[in-house]
Amino acid sequence: MDAVAPLNPSWINDQTRRRSLAHLAGHTVDVAVVGGGITGAGVALDAVSRGLSVALLESHDLASGTSGYSSKLIHGGLRYLARMDLPVAWESAVERRWLMSRIAPHLVHPLAFVIPDARSAPAWEGLAAGAGTLIYDVLRRLSGLGSTVLPRPQLLSRQAVGALVPALDGKALRRGYLYWDGQLSDDARLVLGVARTAAGLGAHILRDVKATAVTAESVDAIDTRTGAPVFIGAATVVNATGVWSADFEPLLRVKPSRGTHLVVRAERLGNPHAAHTVAVPGHFGRYVFVLPQPGGVVYIGLTDEEDHTSNGHHPQVPEYDVGFLLGIVNTTLAVPLTREDIVGTFAGLRPLVEAAKHHGVTGAGGTADISRRHLIRDVPGTPITVVGGKMTTYRRMAQDAVDAVTSRLGLDVPCRTKSLPLVGAGSAKELRAVAAPARLVAKYGTEATTVQALGRQFPHLAEPLFDGTAITGAELLFAVQAEGAASVEDLLERRTRLGFVPADAHKAQGPAAEILAFAAKLATGEGASP
Repeated sequence: MDAVAPLNPSWINDQTRRRSLAHLAGHTVDVAVVGGGITGAGVALDAVSRGLSVALLESHDLASGTSGYSSKLIHGGLRYLARMDLPVAWESAVERRWLMSRIAPHLVHPLAFVIPDARSAPAWEGLAAGAGTLIYDVLRRLSGLGSTVLPRPQLLSRQAVGALVPALDGKALRRGYLYWDGQLSDDARLVLGVARTAAGLGAHILRDVKATAVTAESVDAIDTRTGAPVFIGAATVVNATGVWSADFEPLLRVKPSRGTHLVVRAERLGNPHAAHTVAVPGHFGRYVFVLPQPGGVVYIGLTDEEDHTSNGHHPQVPEYDVGFLLGIVNTTLAVPLTREDIVGTFAGLRPLVEAAKHHGVTGAGGTADISRRHLIRDVPGTPITVVGGKMTTYRRMAQDAVDAVTSRLGLDVPCRTKSLPLVGAGSAKELRAVAAPARLVAKYGTEATTVQALGRQFPHLAEPLFDGTAITGAELLFAVQAEGAASVEDLLERRTRLGFVPADAHKAQGPAAEILAFAAKLATGEGASP
């Protein structure tokens, strides 16, 4: 018996992978997308939602590169506003609006940010920060995002700052400024949601298929599970491989920038109710963020170091990055953090892109800003390349790339993704009505009841994986059956994020391996308990 058939078309698993490989062996698609991060997934969704046939190839797991290791923020571009880069700030604010109101309100939630106003800083710096939050709020309003989603900024007393962020040194503060932005419950879940929504509309999502050569109309690849060659014929090919983009487009100059985060237990910082920012001395508009997360941890990040040597899937975190982040954040804390407080680290390589000013290179202003503006390279006879940008603006990047695709194909079909909800999305009223724990609704949206049903169907999976976590075996089984997970690493690194704290990952390894084996038994119809 073959693997258990998916309950709905948006499920991605080993069975759908086999079916897609068999189909693509004898059929050409309109668009072949190389790269399974947020940009590639976004391109696949935009293209298939316009009625095009699509195949997406990812060499490893979905979100296994940069897109799974970000700061998990969907932000309106405050740092770009500070640098007077209004086009990028405005684009970010608009895309945040679509994500929080239509596309993924179940995954993107409001997060309060405190900007401490230190007594040691010149008074004008605090006043400038307060003015910046007001202008930032104007962008929020102009974008159409209501204050019921992101509240208005506030001036905070020193006591109010201490209530929100207990670890700050209150004696060193004059006051604080509060503003709100968007936070992803998990960046990898956004990638999965986009890819699964594309699959639900008919896109072929293929993980563990590594492209070795691309042309304007074909992709040669290898099935890394079997070593078998794979050939994908397509009317157009889109290169969305991020830090690997120059492998398929030699005229690009991609500068990988390492963004490192530290992980500490929330209780060590007094279980903060808000994030806070710390300015990096000598770098106007650059900050270190201290970001509370679900699961009782806090992320501290991030660095911005050019890195041409690290593995894009598993960048190493050097001691320099740890020292830099601790040094910056400790300037604001009453009790400084030490290295013993760090329970985990992670890093991603951001693809900063430069391109020669050749014809066919498009983007904001005709080129790409080295830090955040995205670039579309559309030269006849070569694949269309989309690179740069940031997670918040992935949808607009995908729209621009697919506009180039439809232009090549001579089609006039408009983009639909501004109002296209992802799997699990729902209005605030619909999400409140989901009969499942709030933790599951924040992770799965309306699909939380499906995950909960797995726990009822298999009671041994309804319990937490280990003492100290709320994550259950049912969540891991759902990850295998519906979200394409195929290994313990997939489950711990990208479906749960337990891998960010090695001690927790160690506790979960045994249960995760048992659930993988159980899922394999279900796939063959045995259905025995592990």
